Amino acid sequence: MEERGRGSERWSGAITNLTEMASNLESLQKLLLKKAVFVDDETFAKASLTAEQARTIKVLEQRVETLERELDAAITAAAHARSEKRQAVAAQKAAELRAQEVTKELENTTKVFGLHMEELRAKQEEISKRDNEIKLLEAVIQTLGGKESHSASE
Repeated sequence: MEERGRGSERWSGAITNLTEMASNLESLQKLLLKKAVFVDDETFAKASLTAEQARTIKVLEQRVETLERELDAAITAAAHARSEKRQAVAAQKAAELRAQEVTKELENTTKVFGLHMEELRAKQEEISKRDNEIKLLEAVIQTLGGKESHSASE
């Protein structure tokens, strides 16, 4: 019995809800009938076409904005790439100048080294010449010293 009471409460709640929904639908229908504008088929077709064109225009405007942003990004990227290229060219020129400086420095060092080698050879020749003179003088001294000892022993 108790279960039957609960079931009937549920049904009566559901019926009340349906009644309220029906009342709300009637109110909406009356409101729509008051506010509705009735037009002929040609006017409706023109209005539909205009609305479709407005939607298309809006989509196209959004696409144009997107393309403009992409173009701006591409322009910025190109400017950045040009800047990097200028920096790379400047760095390459600096490296080439440095290589030329180092090459010139090496050439100068080679020339100086060659001059020092010539000077060294000349000094060695002079030293060799003097060594020969010293040996000759030593031989003369020994020869003269040997004669003196022979003369003294006689």
